[in-house]
Amino acid sequence: MAYWLLKTEPDNYSYFDLERDGSTVWDGVNNALALKHLRTMEVGDLALIYHTGKERQITGVAKISSKPYADPALDDLKRVVVDIRAIRKVAQPVTLAQIKQDVNSNWENFDLLRLPRLSVVPVSEPHWQRLLKLAENEQLI
Repeated sequence: MAYWLLKTEPDNYSYFDLERDGSTVWDGVNNALALKHLRTMEVGDLALIYHTGKERQITGVAKISSKPYADPALDDLKRVVVDIRAIRKVAQPVTLAQIKQDVNSNWENFDLLRLPRLSVVPVSEPHWQRLLKLAENEQLI
């Protein structure tokens, strides 16, 4: 199982929209590295949903529910999407500021901080566990 962080502008589609809908197609990714990450996703991988913009915080947990496939809305086989489904909102959102101030983990290789414009970010298991702990001791799903 792999872990991911998926960024979304909450005014366009928030974790709460995902929770309402139950599942969605995760689309709109066009950065080459982010698309490469999408192509490696497997059914059952877990993802943190991160609100960008003014919020800049982790708000929920989702599960990848399909293998990557060509975006049916586009005529471009390189542009892939995955289906995701809501698992649960986190008990306490984890802000970007909290992550940057957290001295209990080594965040220097975390792509959320290294490549802040990247919309699909891999998360190592130690970082995943620490982020869940910051969200009020959430347990691994």
